[in-house]
Amino acid sequence: MADFGLYVYQEEVVERALRRENIIIWMPTGGGKTRAAVYVAKRHLETTPKAKVVVLVNKVHLVDQHYTKEFKPHLGHDYHLMPVSGESEEKDFFGKVVQASDVVICTAQILYNALINTEEAKHVELSDITLLIIDECHHTNKESVYNKVMGCYVEKKLKGEQALPQILGLTASPGTGGAKILEKAVEHVLQICANLDSAIVSTKNCVSELKKKVPRPIKTFDIVEKRPEDPFGDHLKWMMRLIHDYMNLPPDVRLRECGTQEYEADVVVLEQRGVREDNRLLAQCALHLRQYNDALLINDTLRMMDAYDSLHEFYITQNTRQIDGTDFFLVGLFQENQVELKKLARDSRYENPKMFKLESVLLKQFGPSVKSKGILFSKTRKSTHCLNEWVLTNKALKEAGIRAAILTGAGNGITYMTQHEQADTIRNFRQGSLNLLISTSVAEEGLDIPECNLVVRYGLLTNEIAQQQASGRARARDSQYSVVAQKGGREERRELTNEYLEELTGKAIAKVQDMSRQEFRRKITELQTQAVIRRKVEEMHKTEKKSRNTAASIQLLCRNCFTPVASGSDVKLVDKVHYVNVNPAFERHYKVGGQVMLGKTFEDWEPGRTISCNNGNCNKEWGFEMKYKKIALLPNLAIKNFALETPNGRMTVKKWKDVTFTVDDFSFEEYCQDNFPDIFD
Repeated sequence: MADFGLYVYQEEVVERALRRENIIIWMPTGGGKTRAAVYVAKRHLETTPKAKVVVLVNKVHLVDQHYTKEFKPHLGHDYHLMPVSGESEEKDFFGKVVQASDVVICTAQILYNALINTEEAKHVELSDITLLIIDECHHTNKESVYNKVMGCYVEKKLKGEQALPQILGLTASPGTGGAKILEKAVEHVLQICANLDSAIVSTKNCVSELKKKVPRPIKTFDIVEKRPEDPFGDHLKWMMRLIHDYMNLPPDVRLRECGTQEYEADVVVLEQRGVREDNRLLAQCALHLRQYNDALLINDTLRMMDAYDSLHEFYITQNTRQIDGTDFFLVGLFQENQVELKKLARDSRYENPKMFKLESVLLKQFGPSVKSKGILFSKTRKSTHCLNEWVLTNKALKEAGIRAAILTGAGNGITYMTQHEQADTIRNFRQGSLNLLISTSVAEEGLDIPECNLVVRYGLLTNEIAQQQASGRARARDSQYSVVAQKGGREERRELTNEYLEELTGKAIAKVQDMSRQEFRRKITELQTQAVIRRKVEEMHKTEKKSRNTAASIQLLCRNCFTPVASGSDVKLVDKVHYVNVNPAFERHYKVGGQVMLGKTFEDWEPGRTISCNNGNCNKEWGFEMKYKKIALLPNLAIKNFALETPNGRMTVKKWKDVTFTVDDFSFEEYCQDNFPDIFD
């Protein structure tokens, strides 16, 4: 193995995989799990007749990263490799790609789509693959796409089918699954092993070499006292109390403390109740209270002006959406207090002490003549933008030579980044033109980011897996891992809990590794059998739920103004993905807005303009028009923007999969016959 450049501890963890056993490699971030996987793939290709290796990743940007950085340099000379993501044209004939390639690196969704697709050019069987490598395999649980792929595998295995791929999972931490005691943590690790049909291995004999290669950062709790006075936050809470009084809360409703995640959960439920009970007063007040609560959460983490701006942006949109007295009261309340709020937000005497602490943490590591690299982790895309603006306008940080940029997940919308923007940002960071990334959790796992001197966790409440992944980014010698938090606050408590859970994960894995092979196999088979039964029961329940109502008995109502705008029977499903309204009369219910830009192209459709409710001043956004096969202009609806009037009462759902009626597939031929009858004469 020396010619390949593996460390001895890597050689130790791949031994069983080289014997064709199903294995999960558990090794810390920076330990070289991917390099070990490339070695296993190389040996597998050399020794297996008709070998076919598929590498699964859970994020689009990791497809190109693994291909370019790891697999192509070592395998590209002798084998045919192909990276495929949702942005690749190859996804449209994925079955053919797998047939023609030795190694395919793709997102898990691409493979799962191919497993359930019946078209020959797109279909793949698990038996076509001889080695399946699953990156960040701790995500193989519950309803994840990894688990859907492995669900297909486990069903075939239990039926006795032999032609199944060898499994190789990679993880820095399987976590405890929320368990706080050893027995339950062991159950969680066993469940991950069962889902992947794999044993879990880690370095036993070469721990000192591993620790030398992957040193732990110096951890500091940079704690601040609670600000003695917060007149801006107090004013927001006073306004929220006025809304509470105005909305006449039902006697059975108890809202928890303002400015907490619990309060947010309460008002989300309250809005849903308002919609169900045809109580627009309740629904709208709850929606506005959520915005005030968001402002309080921002005020707790960022600058007061960031909190004010968040609320101000919301009310700019509300100015054009006033339908009744409730809207006039809520918009009026903000407008009456706007000047006072802005004045308080600009009063530097009451600024957030966490921001001053964050500044001092950064200044300790950065300086004009110091070559440091750091990552500042924050919770939301919005907070990364606020922090970036703060860094750009902070004189002391600019003088210290900090050159910052945002790194967030790929997606659609102004706060998302394209895959190319992500790649550019990371390249600039690696080359040194940037030295601070302000990131959401996207940079926690998988990304090929250079060794950092500083990792800061700021305003985060996450689990032990995310904490370990973030900590693993601080890989430079004598690097620092800082937790900036309020004394005795939620972030400090969660970080301490996560330290305990990280230790518990290690103990749970050791327990599983100490099991006899016979006991381990018995337990795994038992859990797999239970999982298959559970999936079948859940599928039965889903089918039963879908047949609860007929499509014609369902009315779609605008979620904002409660106007009935469509029948369930008007909705059809395009390509198993898009829910569209095919009734031409629906057009009178909506108005069109700006062009939707998605930053990528699709095989059979392209986005059009946004659509919103045309009832008076409602203007509730509903989705966007899509042009299908260059002919059909179809309104593509997001069900979260509607209420459903059913024979059993009104309800709301977040996703189309949760509706209580069956949506028929869209027929392009029928659409053309109905809309262009002359063609068929």
